[in-house]
Amino acid sequence: MSADRILTPHSDGKCRCPWCGTDPLYVAYHDTEWGVPERDSRALFEKLLLDGFQAGLAWITILRKRDNFRRAFDGFEPEVIAAYGPEKVAALMADAGIVRNRAKIEGAVLSARAYLDLREKGIAFSDFMWEAVDGTVQVNRPRTLKDIPAETPASRALSKKLKAAGFKFCGPTIVYAAMQACGLVDDHLAECWRA
Repeated sequence: MSADRILTPHSDGKCRCPWCGTDPLYVAYHDTEWGVPERDSRALFEKLLLDGFQAGLAWITILRKRDNFRRAFDGFEPEVIAAYGPEKVAALMADAGIVRNRAKIEGAVLSARAYLDLREKGIAFSDFMWEAVDGTVQVNRPRTLKDIPAETPASRALSKKLKAAGFKFCGPTIVYAAMQACGLVDDHLAECWRA
């Protein structure tokens, strides 16, 4: 068996996907959130935005700043974010507690407006996202991290739909990360205790 296939037990005796390491915050995220099916539209919206902010960074960076993001972005309420103007964008750019990237911040505003546009058309964001997997969790059981793709046909199709609807920072890799995190896809390694 290759080394990347053997999961080392943690101090609690449980084997976990190696990407979470031993950081308690990351381990808790792995154990209680990642891959758990999320059907709440606002929570799905938050995760998609956070995955967009993660682009080019490690997820642990965003996870450590998540409470600051929630504060700074008014609980990721689309109605509030959609109304952000230049003053709020400037305040966010000055907030050291978040990732200060103007394009990503302005993209979040545009994505909030796209979210509201969908809702005005009678489309719940949760339904929009879950349609990518026909409403059912796609369970994979990769043997190693190398077996997990960066994107899939489903994430490419959903990315295309999101972009057409006006969402920003939603390329197929970002979308696949959101799909994994929100349990549309279950990519826990076969030997992980969460599998």
